[in-house]
Amino acid sequence: MNPTIRKFSFHLFVAGFALIMIYPIVWTIVSSVKPESEIFRKATSLIPSEILFENYASGWAGFGSFSFGLFFKNSAFVTSMVVIGALISSSLVAFGFARLQFRYKKLMFACLLATIMLPMQVTLIPQYILFDKLGWINTFYPLIVPAFLGGIPFFIFLMIQFIRGIPRELDEAAVIDGCSTFGIFWRIILPLCTPALVTVAIFGFMWTWDDFLTPLIYLNDTELYTVALGLKMFADPSSVTAWGPMFAMSVLSLLPQFIVFLIFQKYLVEGISTTGLKG
Repeated sequence: MNPTIRKFSFHLFVAGFALIMIYPIVWTIVSSVKPESEIFRKATSLIPSEILFENYASGWAGFGSFSFGLFFKNSAFVTSMVVIGALISSSLVAFGFARLQFRYKKLMFACLLATIMLPMQVTLIPQYILFDKLGWINTFYPLIVPAFLGGIPFFIFLMIQFIRGIPRELDEAAVIDGCSTFGIFWRIILPLCTPALVTVAIFGFMWTWDDFLTPLIYLNDTELYTVALGLKMFADPSSVTAWGPMFAMSVLSLLPQFIVFLIFQKYLVEGISTTGLKG
């Protein structure tokens, strides 16, 4: 086959596949400014008969005394705390596994790998019982505290792979200069782990912002709801679902993730490509 034709065919296929992938997002954006009577009556049409921004105003007004801004504020708080906790715990634990020698290190690393492969549904009930005993139900603690205690094993594994790629000669030179173990971590390892730390931050942000199951289980009061639970309130099986406002707030809820990804995508690719996790 002619190389030009092969290249054209490849780009045509990729463009077509990209359109298929992006169509649901485009449909959601268009539906957010459609009259509700047209959202499903003209579901295949991406051209609304009129553009209504009232859906955004109605959606942002929220429910009763709870505006949707409150849900964004709750999500921003929970997400930022989880990201901070994940960065601290994953970097410290990973440094221990990658650089230090201690008893039962291999066994503990095997347990770490096992927890990565363990579905979260398996630990859901024991965790709920534990948090209930601590009196943390209907608070943000079950959503935040595990991140500070190394509760995201994938991030630890990612950081371990990255730190193992840093030459040990740097550690030895730091020891000769009188650097302590924590000094090696703080002054040598951590600054070199910027790409991996940014990758952890981006994944932690996206996963926590999108999380629906965890807040659904632990949060009962509407004033504590995150964005995911706020969107659920628009859909009422026993009454009328406000599709227009729900799609409008769905679009707004996607904006933080798009912004974060566009700003840090270079570091995301660099972090993944240097941790041995390439496909």
